[in-house]
Amino acid sequence: MATKKPFGLPSVKLIAIAAVAGVIAGAAAVYVKETGIGNGIGNTASAECPLARERAANLAPLMKGQVAAMVAANEPRKLAGVSFNGPDGKPLTLDHFAGKTVLLNLWATWCVPCREEMPALNALEKQMGSDKFQVVPVNIDTGDDEKPKAFLAETGVDALQLYRDNTIGVFNSLKKEGLAFGLPVTLLLDDKGCLISAMNGPAAWDSEDAKTLIKGAIGS
Repeated sequence: MATKKPFGLPSVKLIAIAAVAGVIAGAAAVYVKETGIGNGIGNTASAECPLARERAANLAPLMKGQVAAMVAANEPRKLAGVSFNGPDGKPLTLDHFAGKTVLLNLWATWCVPCREEMPALNALEKQMGSDKFQVVPVNIDTGDDEKPKAFLAETGVDALQLYRDNTIGVFNSLKKEGLAFGLPVTLLLDDKGCLISAMNGPAAWDSEDAKTLIKGAIGS
């Protein structure tokens, strides 16, 4: 696990913030743990994801330590309602990333745990980003792009592209799916675009636990 973030914040601070976020989440976090993720409108396994359930089950033992808040999907499926804008401002769906394992993260500049988490996500992308894996952070600040762009520049987040949804529609879509209760929200999707695990709250994504989980998801 890295001991220092790009702007000098150790992972232990991130974990402390995660603990506070967990208290705030309260019953919602317990609900996710006890019943599995995805207890919303789209709870039937997609016919397009026949192998994802086994993959999710195989990854469950790797969801420990710094990524223990990740929960395997009981019913892996594609999330057809998820859309946002790419770095060029054009609309995208998750189909755009077909062929890659994706760590999708929703964040905002006003969300303190999100701000602390971004350098760890940046480090993960630097170390593991490839034609097989990508971190896709979607900013949901309202207004124009200037504030999130300034934050990324000021904090040295240089490996992550800026994906945006200033309508907060992507968060609401995930909320309907039983996947989003607050920020940050992180989803792990396989190379077919099938949801295999998710979590609410921050994690030390630059840790060895996180990298082991991602390697398992990629199959390397």
